Amino acid sequence: MMDKGLLEKEPRVLLCDTTLRDGEQAPGVAFGLHQKEMIARALADAGVDELEVGVPAMSWAETRTISQLVALQLPIRLITWNRAVLSDLQASYKTGVEGVAISIPTSDQQIKHKLKKDRAWVLDQMGQCILNAKKEVGYIVLGLEDASRAEFAFLVEILSEAEKFGVDRVRFADTTGILEPLKVFFTLQKFVGVSNIPLEFHAHNDLGMATANSLAAVQAGFKAISVTVGGIGERAGNAALEEVAVALKYSLNHSVRLDLKRLNSLCLMVSLATERKIPRAKPIIGEDVYTHTSSIHIDGIQKDVANYQTYPPESVGRQHATSFGKYSGRKSNLRLLKAKGIAYVP
Repeated sequence: MMDKGLLEKEPRVLLCDTTLRDGEQAPGVAFGLHQKEMIARALADAGVDELEVGVPAMSWAETRTISQLVALQLPIRLITWNRAVLSDLQASYKTGVEGVAISIPTSDQQIKHKLKKDRAWVLDQMGQCILNAKKEVGYIVLGLEDASRAEFAFLVEILSEAEKFGVDRVRFADTTGILEPLKVFFTLQKFVGVSNIPLEFHAHNDLGMATANSLAAVQAGFKAISVTVGGIGERAGNAALEEVAVALKYSLNHSVRLDLKRLNSLCLMVSLATERKIPRAKPIIGEDVYTHTSSIHIDGIQKDVANYQTYPPESVGRQHATSFGKYSGRKSNLRLLKAKGIAYVP
């Protein structure tokens, strides 16, 4: 079990993994107990800060599976996802998890057209659930669903109420993946300015900007980022753990507790469990992302790898490689043939 006080004082950005919850919402993905245990152990061993492990209210089987994950006594906080419904929370309490995430719709679109309610009802339901949860668990995350389409003034009102109730962290969710980095930075910077609670950003990748938006949130002052292994998740997926972690270290120069050399094995494990192949050009983990074919690039990295590589592949357990291609050039092709033990006869 993770010490909450130590976690809150930690200056680095927290990586909150939701592979076993939002990742399992990807089409065709359903982890068995053995797979969940294997993934949870691997993530904890690699140094992820928190695991969101499922939705107990789904079924008795889900509740039992999460209870078995809790029984592993991993050195990491486990939380569950819940609607702002008391029966959801009661199912979570039965699992023995340390914390719960309570999600409330915050946009008028969802409040009116999904719940058929109003803002006052949302605030009242939120308050009841938080007070109930504080009696049962040691850590509460308040999730602001569809916050990217909500009125800013209402988000501030929710934040104020969350502070009064003693919520430990607030999650700003770009549920439909509609945001872009500049809007994230300038909007969330204002949100940080009125918050006394650590803030988490939960990005979706519908427009291919989940990683960029997550980094912009960090630059705006957010203290936690929600991620999944390989970026799996609902629709186009979430911010990818491997992309966010490496970008935090090498683009933003933040310290990262995660062992980056474990990223490839983590992603391969999830790829096999989900039967989803890793794209060859997938950043960080793709087969081709450290391979050079252009003669200009090959010549450049042989003189100094920094000419065409922004971080060392060895830092994530990979190596540079060269390959034949249309633009390899005669010199590079001869070198590649020699490396393969093939004699060239002019």
